[in-house]
Amino acid sequence: MINYIVKTHRKGTIYAKPHLFILNKGMNSGKPQKEAFTNSFVLIFQNEEDCENIYWIAFSLWKSKFWHQFLIGSVIPFIRLDEFKKELFPRVTEIYKDYKQHQKDIQTLRLLELKEKQFHDSINLINDLRRTILHRYCKR
Repeated sequence: MINYIVKTHRKGTIYAKPHLFILNKGMNSGKPQKEAFTNSFVLIFQNEEDCENIYWIAFSLWKSKFWHQFLIGSVIPFIRLDEFKKELFPRVTEIYKDYKQHQKDIQTLRLLELKEKQFHDSINLINDLRRTILHRYCKR
């Protein structure tokens, strides 16, 4: 079983062990990232493999809007640390029951992320070309 520590991130804190950050305020609460958010929780792990596995579990929960049901606050919604801890651990345990399938899912998600990035790069190139061609008409 994975051992990890979840706590509120404080600006300027440097973590020696593998870690990831989870946004805790706004409609994107639950979003994982390797770099620190201003308002975030930090998950600290013993090894990089556990960090990577939990990252993809957190990513899946965020993309499926799992954390929306736990948001509180009327102006800027947020998720409480205790609620986050209470809900994350059972999800991780449940997913780790079928570890081989989890590994396949991670590979698929990585491939999809790569394809999405390539797609966005292609769209950006098309838009740049379009702007270049249209700019010729403005110069005349």
